[in-house]
Amino acid sequence: MPDPTSAAPSTPGAVRTVLHAAVEALGGVERSGQVAMAEAVAEAMEDEHHLLVQAGTGTGKSLAYLVPALLHRRRVVVATATLALQHQLVERDLPRLVEAVKGTRGVDASFAVLKGRSNYACLHRIREGVPDDQGALVDVPQGSMAGKVLELRSWAEKEAENSGTGERDNAPRHTDKEWRQVSVSHRDCLGAARCPFGEECFAEVAKERAHASHLIVTNHSLLAIDAIEGVPMIPEYDAVVVDEAHELVARVTQAATDELTPMDVERAARRSQRHVDGDEADSLDEAAGDLRDAMQAASPGRFETLPDQLAEALARVRDTARTCLSAYPKQKPVGGGGGEEVDPGLQQSRGMVQDVFDTAERMAAGEEVDPGLQQSRGMVQDVFDTAERMAAASQADVLWMNEGTERVPPRLCVAPLQVWGPMRDKLLADKSVVLTSATLMLGGDFGPVAGSLGLKPGERTEPGAGAERTEDVLPWVGLDVGSPFDYGRQGIMYVARHLPPPGRDGLGPAQLDEIAGLVDAAEGRTLGLFSSRRAAEAAAEAIRERLPHLTTLAQGDAQLPELAKQFVEDPHTCLFGTLSLWQGLDVPGDTCQLVIIDRIPFPRPDDPLMSARQKAADKAGGNGFMQVAATHAALLLAQGAGRLIRSGEDRGVVAVLDPRLATARYGSFLKASLPPMWPTTDPALVRQALKRLSASAT
Repeated sequence: MPDPTSAAPSTPGAVRTVLHAAVEALGGVERSGQVAMAEAVAEAMEDEHHLLVQAGTGTGKSLAYLVPALLHRRRVVVATATLALQHQLVERDLPRLVEAVKGTRGVDASFAVLKGRSNYACLHRIREGVPDDQGALVDVPQGSMAGKVLELRSWAEKEAENSGTGERDNAPRHTDKEWRQVSVSHRDCLGAARCPFGEECFAEVAKERAHASHLIVTNHSLLAIDAIEGVPMIPEYDAVVVDEAHELVARVTQAATDELTPMDVERAARRSQRHVDGDEADSLDEAAGDLRDAMQAASPGRFETLPDQLAEALARVRDTARTCLSAYPKQKPVGGGGGEEVDPGLQQSRGMVQDVFDTAERMAAGEEVDPGLQQSRGMVQDVFDTAERMAAASQADVLWMNEGTERVPPRLCVAPLQVWGPMRDKLLADKSVVLTSATLMLGGDFGPVAGSLGLKPGERTEPGAGAERTEDVLPWVGLDVGSPFDYGRQGIMYVARHLPPPGRDGLGPAQLDEIAGLVDAAEGRTLGLFSSRRAAEAAAEAIRERLPHLTTLAQGDAQLPELAKQFVEDPHTCLFGTLSLWQGLDVPGDTCQLVIIDRIPFPRPDDPLMSARQKAADKAGGNGFMQVAATHAALLLAQGAGRLIRSGEDRGVVAVLDPRLATARYGSFLKASLPPMWPTTDPALVRQALKRLSASAT
């Protein structure tokens, strides 16, 4: 097998030659923007600077970074945000690219997919059973989900027989709860050395493939855990390409967010009772009651200062969890507490190292590893780590309590106030990073996104300038390679300036009338992007009543793939939904000729994390509204508007029903973030255009 740390030099000539062959193999058309991007990516990797490259839909950006990644001398990681793009890379783009470069001297075209352990079926859990509330292994699933769990078990066994990957994405349809019956987290895993099925383990096989490959495809979350949290998950690599980079900050934040409920503590206590001889598990259970009482006494929202009762309850959960861990057989005391500053990555890393140490110690002593004990202790460790982080009340964290619903109880959440610092220190300082998306320039500038990622305006350099990276300076290049689409001819950007500003009560009569008039003119063919589920459902109900001859679908009526399929197959259909439709739907053609956006998608004023970040920016002397709220809205607006034009033949209208886009001072910043469609505020002109498009499509 070729050495994955050595490949041919990615010279401009080599990049152009291989890219041309790859485009031919894929049956595509080479574009100037694609060539420019590929050369810039190769230069960034070779010169060890960072690159932000905006590449519009249709540019062919996947090949533009895959080609120089394969030609790079050392291992490269590609991280994506969505499963759809990961599937496209692994199932379509990479196999064809590998075929195209086959025989190219010095090129190692090996690649592998690497995901978190819980994304793979666990053969030990499938064959030995799932721990019950007391930690005993139960072989036969009970209740209404038994049939689905048995189906998943059968599928996993076939995967093992046929050398399959055992990945969740390839499994029969299932729910999260059902998948947990056939998978484990890193804490639950016994480890390949002690697991009787370690040699067959899907996760371990995936790691072996990754270690032997030149290119590794993974996701944002795993990249964040590896590079920023400091938990080794990915084999050593030299450079990383982050696709869908507009989502990276949110994914890194998500990976570093912890939650805690009284039920989590109670469950850990129950599972500990069979493994701990003293009353330590009972004390942990009592601490869960204290936590429940404290949460009931507190008000939902952000805690800038921890209420005394909640602070005491968290400290007791932390202390009793520590004592419970110490009472486990062979368990070494885990440290900390006492109100010191807590590094969440350090906590997680320490917990993992502790687990490895304990397992190794028992192995050396010739002891059998009890999976129920190991998994129970892992639950207590999670409770300890999270409670300690929350009790520390670090200024680097934001702590809040969700309100909860009838079905979902309130929960405490803690997230980092900002992620640009850790990203700069732990990812950008060590690796060459290429960040790409169709949406990286906000307000016409790379600055807002670059700053959120940890890059400074003064570090920006020009392509080919050869700026040297130092301990304090991280040079970066911003490049917009444009789009093959003629947005000015293909699309209309309509702002309903005559409507009243949106209120807190959702859609009013004027907005519903506007939606009905637009949908009627388009004869369906409408994707409605709404700021809330309530607004989407209200609009769907109104259109069903006023335009019953059309098919109107609302998110929640069925699974999203089913809704998208129906939307594509019947042009006289409207699909109304919320955030997952803003970024995750790709429907080129006459199916979608009208995209409606009900309001500028600012974060909710009571969003604990966003409001905390906005206040922090103000306190630092910046403009928190523009740096946080407006940047958030601009990203989503650009993504939502981008649903309309997905091919060179698409035509249509993006209708924004929020007049503030035309009247507010920040409107120019938001509009400069959108595709350059032909602008208008004339509703009659827009309806006429939609009628002409509808007539030409039938």
